[in-house]
Amino acid sequence: MLDRLQSLADRYEKLSELLCDPDVANDTKKLRDYSKEQSDLQPAYEAYTEYKRVIEELDAAKAMQAEKLDDEMREMVKMEIEELSARKQELEEEIRILLLPKDPNDDKNVIVEIRGAAGGDEAALFAADLYRMYTRYADSQGWRVEVMDVNENDLGGFKEIIFMINGRGAYSRMKYESGAHRVQRIPATESGGRIHTSTSTVAVLPEAEEVDIEILDKDIRVDTFCSSGAGGQSVNTTKSAVRVTHIPTGIVATCQDGKSQNSNKDKALQVLRTRIMDVMRQEEEAKYAGERKSKVGTGDRSERIRTYNFPQSRVTDHRIGLTLHKLDQVMNGEIEDIVSALNIAEQAELMDKGE
Repeated sequence: MLDRLQSLADRYEKLSELLCDPDVANDTKKLRDYSKEQSDLQPAYEAYTEYKRVIEELDAAKAMQAEKLDDEMREMVKMEIEELSARKQELEEEIRILLLPKDPNDDKNVIVEIRGAAGGDEAALFAADLYRMYTRYADSQGWRVEVMDVNENDLGGFKEIIFMINGRGAYSRMKYESGAHRVQRIPATESGGRIHTSTSTVAVLPEAEEVDIEILDKDIRVDTFCSSGAGGQSVNTTKSAVRVTHIPTGIVATCQDGKSQNSNKDKALQVLRTRIMDVMRQEEEAKYAGERKSKVGTGDRSERIRTYNFPQSRVTDHRIGLTLHKLDQVMNGEIEDIVSALNIAEQAELMDKGE
């Protein structure tokens, strides 16, 4: 571990030199790449720097303990050794986590797709509840939400909504949300007061940028049509909505949120690139299907990951057996406790696998 940390520290310090180089400062791509690499290394570098300082102070304290000391000084040295030993252990644990393999998509923006599944109108209403939950969580993190496409029902629910969350580290926190979300409650449409069970599916995809996926003009078909749903005077009167089809794969993306056809086309292409990259990722993962799947962050949309039980104000994440009795707060976007627990579970699993 120490050899790896020293190598990391050497690279961090080399990057500091490179970032001071005028040639690098004048090269936008190199400046961006080196700055990002150094930013990624900084937490481990700072932890390692403190770890070396603690080791030096601990060795010095132990050497002093071996000398002839009066009782008061011996007690002071003993306390210092205990404090430094405890800090050393904390840093070792912190460093082990920092050295775990990092998902290369963790810092990316995300495109989130929520769809009402089993349960008809109630599933669509719950999809709208999930959208509000995620937008409030995004707001608490200082992220920006941008709707790409939406298909509403007559009750204000969402048969489907696609939106982007822009913010550093969005994927690292949102990636655990992919899967089937189950709700148990008395629907607004139920006159008999019976509890129904419905589901909505969530897919969280890291945004694919143009440098990740190149889409050639000859490989796409662009269709325009009139927007539908709530909106201003342009809705249903101008062909501002755009549908883009990737001919080689048959993947389709639409956008009708904006009034500008060009803006909608750009957004549809963003979704299309992301979906193509997701298919490529799934194909790559399928090659290793024989390996044990991770308990969290699998991105399997058919997997039931969480239940929201309204009568008992209970939320249960089935992947890690976590149950919280604060449904109102969770639906208001306070999901950090769940996200953090899933993150810790994934780190523990990686450590168990010895990666």
